Amino acid sequence: MPADFICYLFDNGSFRADSTRSLRGLAARLSQRLSHEVCAVSLLHSTRVKAEELDGVPAQLLEPALDEWFGRNPSGRALLLPLFFGPSGALVDYVPERLASLGKKYPHARAILAEALVLPDEEPHELVAILADRVRAVVQERAWVKPCVVLCDHGTPLKSVTEVRDRLAAKLSDVLRGEVAEVAPASMERREGDEYAFNEPLLATRLATPPFDQGNVVVALQFLSPGRHAGPGGDVAEICRAAEEARPGLCTAMSAPIADDPRLVEVLARRAETALARLLA
Repeated sequence: MPADFICYLFDNGSFRADSTRSLRGLAARLSQRLSHEVCAVSLLHSTRVKAEELDGVPAQLLEPALDEWFGRNPSGRALLLPLFFGPSGALVDYVPERLASLGKKYPHARAILAEALVLPDEEPHELVAILADRVRAVVQERAWVKPCVVLCDHGTPLKSVTEVRDRLAAKLSDVLRGEVAEVAPASMERREGDEYAFNEPLLATRLATPPFDQGNVVVALQFLSPGRHAGPGGDVAEICRAAEEARPGLCTAMSAPIADDPRLVEVLARRAETALARLLA
């Protein structure tokens, strides 16, 4: 790989150390797969985590890291690899705006933004398989027989991201047919206003609606890393707890986030290799 090249794997960022540690672990595994160092950075938030919670190594944000890199390599090249399921606002607006600003400062530098994990023209086989195995692990641990399953994402202001969730839920339903009673999607939260109603139903609503309001329900997390939403005692867990208190016949269990699955590395490697061909052309 050229000496003036660098690769960043980035997520949205979190105030929780577990999220940054998860990102770093994934970056290390991807580095081995690509035979080139992959640096773990976040867009926001993660620098608020104390370095002592991160083995003494402070978290980095993407824009300052790129600024430092191009400052040392004014004609350098950078591959930006997003850890996002779909085309979120970060990929559609925020990152392109930051790159445009850096481009004015470093006119001879070049940065390429790779595509998200789920593409419109590619079957998400690996991601669906990971989600299915996460559900199966919960079912086996609990010794449940044909529970209902809710695939829960964060919620988004962009309909295209919700369409990714719904597509994954439909594929997950196909893969788990005969193993579970039913699979349906939900969002953890949404913005106010009719224009964001495509996020519905919310997880709290889904868990109050038959057949998901009683019996055993696996909440399959469409989250990549633990954090204040998907981690222990996080927002999703609190929604599940409140639903169980309101409906004594309901028992929920969350699956684990998926960033530690080796199959995710293969998806990221494909995205990296496709973008790298453009960057080094």
